[in-house]
Amino acid sequence: MTNLTQLRLAAREIFEAALRAVDPSAAVRRAVCLERSRLSICDTAIDIGNRPVYSIAIGKAAGKMASALEEILGDRLTAGIIASNAPRFGAANSDRIERTQVNTLRHTVFHGGHPEPNEQSLAAAQACFDLLDRANAEHALVFFLISGGGSAMIEWPINEDITLADLRTANKALVNSGASIGEINAVRRAFSSVKGGRLAARAPNCDQVTLIVSDVPVDEERNVASGPSLAPPAYAPDAREVIARYNLAYQLPATIVRAVESEPKPSAEASRALRRHFVLLDNRWALEAAAEAARQHGFVTEISSEISDQLITEGCSELLERLTQLQEQVVKVPNENAGELVCLISGGEFACPVRGDGIGGRNLETALRLALATNLSLSDNEHFGALCAGTDGIDGNSPAAGAIIDVTTIVRAKAIGLDPEDFLERSDSYSFFVALGDVAATGPTGTNVRDLRILLAGL
Repeated sequence: MTNLTQLRLAAREIFEAALRAVDPSAAVRRAVCLERSRLSICDTAIDIGNRPVYSIAIGKAAGKMASALEEILGDRLTAGIIASNAPRFGAANSDRIERTQVNTLRHTVFHGGHPEPNEQSLAAAQACFDLLDRANAEHALVFFLISGGGSAMIEWPINEDITLADLRTANKALVNSGASIGEINAVRRAFSSVKGGRLAARAPNCDQVTLIVSDVPVDEERNVASGPSLAPPAYAPDAREVIARYNLAYQLPATIVRAVESEPKPSAEASRALRRHFVLLDNRWALEAAAEAARQHGFVTEISSEISDQLITEGCSELLERLTQLQEQVVKVPNENAGELVCLISGGEFACPVRGDGIGGRNLETALRLALATNLSLSDNEHFGALCAGTDGIDGNSPAAGAIIDVTTIVRAKAIGLDPEDFLERSDSYSFFVALGDVAATGPTGTNVRDLRILLAGL
């Protein structure tokens, strides 16, 4: 592998291998098995007898998860609800990524908003309330199929003073604040009748099983989709402190601030019914699959798990520093089975405050920052490339998953009159990469396990 074309192709193939490894349909099929009336879910067995079984699927992977569960349960599934935002549940057009067509006969579908709730988000919540009231009266079994992005796809305010416009304004301010997902969700829970376990609390008589495709850090699964079926973690930040820390008091609607200030303390769950939750997929699955694909391509490969959720400026610096260290280690201890290229892989979600009104997201901005940095520090190394992309296929307010760069990115940009720093200042990294033809576009993937950053370099 000696030229940039091959390097860029390898980066794309590594990313696509990771996407195939985090297919939600396959994950549900691995986790759930029905034999007669015996239902096995990971390490839990339930004899469902003749009880009704319901399903509530929320998030970017909702369609695929619900379809797989319906395939497994067949007529034993009484009814279900899907709240998702992906057209055809992620069956986007792509010749390179294999996707499963989603079909469902027993689920009612709502096309909720993202990143901000819409009318369908409210309708989905009301439909879930009705279904759970019915399930509760029947002492049924309820599956919650939860995945990232669901925070906006189903919503109902904590009081009638809060309007849909208030909810949308609040979500936009929170997402753009630079706060962590745990901090954002602490505020979201304070003004929601759905989040922080409040949705599931409507059915105390029901056995409940939650299956999760996680887009949050390891062991923080209660934050996925703001935890509609799970109580918030004990270490959750205080919503009032988050508002103060990020100067949000004047950006949030007054109705939202009042709700946060008067948020009731969570009550202990009194139900004796079954409560289990399982994480089926998370960022580690994607990282390991990407690493294995990189090794198969002949790269000396390392996963840098510690470079995950930093501020984007810090994260980019740490990535390049670790890449240099990896190169130096390989030179000192040559591997006779390795080629002359190394691969550094990291995941997570960098904190990326929005400064302007452009189009882009944290992956596109990460790629642009890496391109600028390597233009200065690695310009003498003709073998360098990187792909930064979200596993959900959508980065920020752009239609792209991310972007791909190499040592020629900044040179080519300046040759056609583009000022990279200006695009950064306007948070318009998508437009920058569109002009260069270097956008990584997959369409909605129907999964969501955070981001992948794949850096490839010579020795």
